[in-house]
Amino acid sequence: MKIALVASRFNSVIVERLVEGAKQVIEPHGSYELFWVPGALEIPVVAQKLSRTNRYQALVCLGAVIKGASDHYEHVSREVHNGVTRVSLDAGIPVAMGVLTVESMAQAFERAGGTHGNVGANAASAAVDVLKLFERVRELT
Repeated sequence: MKIALVASRFNSVIVERLVEGAKQVIEPHGSYELFWVPGALEIPVVAQKLSRTNRYQALVCLGAVIKGASDHYEHVSREVHNGVTRVSLDAGIPVAMGVLTVESMAQAFERAGGTHGNVGANAASAAVDVLKLFERVRELT
């Protein structure tokens, strides 16, 4: 399996933990390449470009959108989720969502290797599982 990780540099203290979780899951199954983007909004367009290279069987998108004083958080969260979903459907490959959308830095740490696990690892596991399922589906044809 060859998987691309698309990770946001914004909130890097959190995202680096998500990346580490994803790497640990992927390494026993294949290889990965890591692509850093400036912020969460850039994740879908870079994922789209990577999907069109046909070099990767799956993509894992990683980031952290943390609520602030304005409604900017809601707009960013919605557009990133919609964009990633669109890339997956258009490309026909797994594009796993590992972008946190939380209300506080404490919640982000809880989901980046803390008490609620690691969303990066969860997203990578989902990508690997869907790739295995794709293999089973191919065997049916």
